[in-house]
Amino acid sequence: MFDAKALAEQDVADFIPHREPMILISKLLAHGEDTLLTQTDISASSPYFDNELNGVPNYVGIEYMAQSIAALAGVEAHMRNDIIRVGFLLGSRKLQMHIGHFTAGQSYQTRVTRLYQEDSGLAVFDCQILHNQVVVAEANVNVFQPQDTQAYIADATQ
Repeated sequence: MFDAKALAEQDVADFIPHREPMILISKLLAHGEDTLLTQTDISASSPYFDNELNGVPNYVGIEYMAQSIAALAGVEAHMRNDIIRVGFLLGSRKLQMHIGHFTAGQSYQTRVTRLYQEDSGLAVFDCQILHNQVVVAEANVNVFQPQDTQAYIADATQ
């Protein structure tokens, strides 16, 4: 496990396959077995920022969850001295958005906890987005991370 201070000092880009401007989470806060807590800081320069809302629409929250899952996979890969692999968001169940948008000037924490994972790479996560320790969005998120992404894509296109 990563020490919380050391984890917060890490660049998120070192743990996920995304690159700017599509890195949506701001920092990694805490790691435990099968779980990760991340933070997203909302500003006018945030991807998907809507000036009329003065924030980011709530539906982007599913991507905050997905990137937090990717970051957990990346932290675990780093701990195994493995490569960062691409994963796929398959869908969600029990998605509830309790707010209309993520407000500029505010920070939100996303907690992802692995509920189940198969050897094939299929996994289910319990995800919550919190603001001031209040759950503002939640879902069970289904993901798939193949061992060989290029082979998986090649098979899918044939």
